Amino acid sequence: MHRRTRLTAALTVLVSGLAAATATAATAPLPGNHTVAPVYAKAETPALFDDDEGGNSNADDPAIWYDAAHPGSSLVLGTAKEGGLDVHRLDGTRLETLPAPAAPAAGSAPGRFNNVDVLTGLRFPDGRRSDVAVVTDRGRDRIRFYRIDGSRPSAPLTDVTDAAVPRAFAATEAEVDDQYTAYGTAAWRDRRTGRSYVLASRRHSPDVGLFEVRVTAAGTLTYDKVRTLTLPSTFRTPGGSWSPCEKPGSGPQAEGITVDAGRGVAYIGQEDVGIWKVSADLAAAPRLVDRTEQFGVPAEYDPASEECVAGDDPGYGGHHLVADTEGLTLFRAPSGRQYLIASSQGDYTYSLYDTSDDRWAGAFRVAPGATVDGSEETDGIAATGRALGTAFPHGLFVAQDGYNAPAAGGDDGGRTDTDYKLVDLADVLRAAGVR
Repeated sequence: MHRRTRLTAALTVLVSGLAAATATAATAPLPGNHTVAPVYAKAETPALFDDDEGGNSNADDPAIWYDAAHPGSSLVLGTAKEGGLDVHRLDGTRLETLPAPAAPAAGSAPGRFNNVDVLTGLRFPDGRRSDVAVVTDRGRDRIRFYRIDGSRPSAPLTDVTDAAVPRAFAATEAEVDDQYTAYGTAAWRDRRTGRSYVLASRRHSPDVGLFEVRVTAAGTLTYDKVRTLTLPSTFRTPGGSWSPCEKPGSGPQAEGITVDAGRGVAYIGQEDVGIWKVSADLAAAPRLVDRTEQFGVPAEYDPASEECVAGDDPGYGGHHLVADTEGLTLFRAPSGRQYLIASSQGDYTYSLYDTSDDRWAGAFRVAPGATVDGSEETDGIAATGRALGTAFPHGLFVAQDGYNAPAAGGDDGGRTDTDYKLVDLADVLRAAGVR
């Protein structure tokens, strides 16, 4: 969730340094944790503005589509909430925009694209296998699909969502309008059976659903829900038990999801809690890999301020994630090691975990460079260790920038400005001290 001020200053992250601000705000200190090594983006996507003039567009979550035939023509996909789904070249320029659906009736919620992933090798009735972009439509509680065709360089994506695609979670349209809807997502193919699946979390809820993807005779895509896993909402602590503070009627939601199809495991980021590891089919009990610093801190919801007022920290939390735990992504390094990257939204850093033992391995931040600013308050992230032509020969890391600079007024006035930052993966490895 973007820009949450859920806890008071009692939970504010201790920042151990100040960095110089960008040229547009030269006198203001740059927030975030500056104890971790910086990396610098090589490119960024066009700014999105979350207002009527900007089409209520807001960057949230990226995905990388690998063009096996022409790696240098690989694409960066990015959700833009009501602005739909944007498609970018590796230099950050926007190539195509797929619109979110309009509201079906007056007073109903319009489409709002939240998270995106890529499902590979899906067989269509025309006999061809194609990769597909999978998007959670948080506004309408649907999962939507876009077939990717690299031979159409000016418009590579085509909407193949079946017209009768069902709601993902909501039992009624009233629940849709209240936004108890599909939120985070990850797509994967079971190598044993060849069947394709989507994992999707539910907003305002600890629920995560497993959906099997079906290709219709007409070449459209739909899905059937297989099962739902409800992540824990209450946790035992040395002091008794603890539940994350939430607005009444809501539960501790998850958003970031990524799947290691080879091992059949998924990692899920529960925003206030930490990172869970679970079987990708959701058939086994989840295990908590790491906790947020705020884990175990008592807090009560204040309806006047619509924020959670925190008490004293009993020290039960972790040391690497500052709520919210947001985007998650997997990549394989040149050494052959596989790493999980997690966005620590609260202190503007990213942590790496070695998936051989799920231990923390290092951290980095995306700092302002000479031509491209840094990233703050990051939601979604994506990474690949594959070489992407001359632009990113060592692989690519993409991060949503929740406070793009220059931005006129930021949260307190003016226009809210977001985008995506593209970083050479070799720089990430060096900064985090891993190989």
